[in-house]
Amino acid sequence: MDKPKKTLQTKLKSPKSLKQQKKTKILAIGDIHGDTGLVKRLVEMAKKEKVDLVILAGDLTFAERSTDYIVGPFIRAKKQVLLIPGNHESIATADFLAEAYPNTKNIHGSSFKKNDLGIFGAGTANMGVHQIGENNIFNALKRGYEQIRGVKKKVMVTHMHPFGSKAEIFGFPGSLAIRKAIEKFSPDILINAHIHEAGGLYEKIGKTYVINVSRKEKIFEI
Repeated sequence: MDKPKKTLQTKLKSPKSLKQQKKTKILAIGDIHGDTGLVKRLVEMAKKEKVDLVILAGDLTFAERSTDYIVGPFIRAKKQVLLIPGNHESIATADFLAEAYPNTKNIHGSSFKKNDLGIFGAGTANMGVHQIGENNIFNALKRGYEQIRGVKKKVMVTHMHPFGSKAEIFGFPGSLAIRKAIEKFSPDILINAHIHEAGGLYEKIGKTYVINVSRKEKIFEI
């Protein structure tokens, strides 16, 4: 009996597998604090660099004020936006901003998937008006992680910096919950903000690259 001939389909990778190989280009920023001038500059950068996704790592507002023209300009530029609350806004305010615009999601205690990339997060802080405490920060990260556990590449987004990170040199201790999440979930990248002077710092904790984007944007591919 003749052996069945190999078809072209068996030799070529499926469209799905090819799609999974494509990297996602991300622009991440934190601590906008209602600065519409900063947003305008970042939108132009996002268009020029052809980013696929924008991450806003908390403190979008200044004490719950100035919510206009923070998310909308990115959406009008046809960019997907993920956001979390910082210590300057409540989770409800972050939900409001996410619901007000298409292609926008609050990933506090939740997640987002794109091809073989999963992004999960937890906002607010363990200090300030909108603090939620360490246990709640960790549990929010755990809920988000469980939703994307099986994906190949993972990015964790928090507003605060982790305990023992470089940002502590400016006198503010980091979050034990975020440090625990790094050690337990081993995301490829952690994006955080909160300490303005720490913007632009990066380091490696375990297997995780930690990037502080407090008012110092970062564009990367994963």
